[in-house]
Amino acid sequence: MLLIIFITIVKYKKGRLIIALTLEWIKCKGGNWCSLITVNLDHSHFDGLEGVYIIWHGGQNPTTVRVGQGIIRDRLDQHKQDSEILAYRQYKLYVAWARVVESQRDGVERFLGETLNPLVGTRLPNAMPIEVNLPW
Repeated sequence: MLLIIFITIVKYKKGRLIIALTLEWIKCKGGNWCSLITVNLDHSHFDGLEGVYIIWHGGQNPTTVRVGQGIIRDRLDQHKQDSEILAYRQYKLYVAWARVVESQRDGVERFLGETLNPLVGTRLPNAMPIEVNLPW
């Protein structure tokens, strides 16, 4: 049984109220980063899994390719076929995801997008950013 705990922290940063969450970012077997291309989306782990995700490429200068949210299985399946994302396949594409309740996803995605500046899909939700820990 996997127990996932979300902690919401409210803090002040430079005089501004900040909402922050601690996420449990998922890795593949052996604690390795999952390959976007080969991750088994048919695995029962993905049944009913909703949250946020980060896709990045390796290489000499690892860079975030895409951030997003939704039903993780469906979104990653779409991205595995997206030519804009696959353009970075030569650098090896990785993915990490975390469960986030629907009411907080827009804010988390906004924070991830503003922080990581993805190469693809730069339109972000119109929401107050919710700060989260990064998977790295």
